[in-house]
Amino acid sequence: MNHSYAGYLYAHFKRESVDGEQIHFALSEGGDPLRFDDLNGGKPVLHSTLGERGVRDPHLVRSPDGDRVYLVATDLRVHGRTDWDEMQRRGSRSIMVWESRDLVDWGEGRLVEIAPPEAGNTWAPEAVWDPEQEAYLVHWSSKLYADAAHEGESYNRIMYATTRDFREFSEPRVWVDRGWNTIDATVIGHEGVHYRFLKDERGRDGEAPHGKSVFSETAASLTAADWKPLAEGIGLGTIAQGEGPLVYKSNTEEKWYLWIDEFTSGRRYVPFETTDLASGQWMPCRDHRLPKDPCHGVVLPVTAEEVERLRAVWG
Repeated sequence: MNHSYAGYLYAHFKRESVDGEQIHFALSEGGDPLRFDDLNGGKPVLHSTLGERGVRDPHLVRSPDGDRVYLVATDLRVHGRTDWDEMQRRGSRSIMVWESRDLVDWGEGRLVEIAPPEAGNTWAPEAVWDPEQEAYLVHWSSKLYADAAHEGESYNRIMYATTRDFREFSEPRVWVDRGWNTIDATVIGHEGVHYRFLKDERGRDGEAPHGKSVFSETAASLTAADWKPLAEGIGLGTIAQGEGPLVYKSNTEEKWYLWIDEFTSGRRYVPFETTDLASGQWMPCRDHRLPKDPCHGVVLPVTAEEVERLRAVWG
């Protein structure tokens, strides 16, 4: 579809609180890709009433013909809990899914089980249309355990399944297995190359000098067996550590933006930019204004008509 996009929609959650772990929207100031304001007065636009009744890490994908947008999110409520090990051993194996034709009416969300029984968690789902398979490739992070009780040690790898309707999914398969914790994958395509960004979840030490930071790699096919390393430790120096990368292209020029969540700091997302995706080089953006408490999410280019509708409904 040949859209003339006029702005950007940022879908996200906010920090652990009574209302934080729900779906929040922010809209760009005009066509500015780096200045955003909360919609709905900073209150959620969608609430999950299913599963854990909390949602994190939302992601949006347009259908290839542009007639609808799907929203997927982690089924997880962290508010009031401290045991991350338990959340990764006996967490939800489902994701929350909403769909909309206009970005404002999302109907009833549904909980869809996509991870296998050996998975202890189903974190940070994202969806990307794969023209090779004529299906959406939905990927997420799971720790896989050897027994049904999910005892023993494990580590997060990135899984994927394919779907055409976000109701029926293929058998899940492993997409990324480094032998150590990887989470928060996101991918963007440009000129026949897929650029994948992930978080190295290891503690930072001699063996993992870029632990707790974002790395990138490339392949010509989403399901390629081997991805070529591009960059690691992205953003370090500007940020101390990072996760939850989101990446999008400018609507008006050959420029891309990569936001990295500095999860231990008060500022959360810090944006970077490049005019050459293939270089792997990202410079911190100087002038930006993000909404309050901007956590792991996605930025979706939107049309002028969509901007009007979003403003009309949520101010």
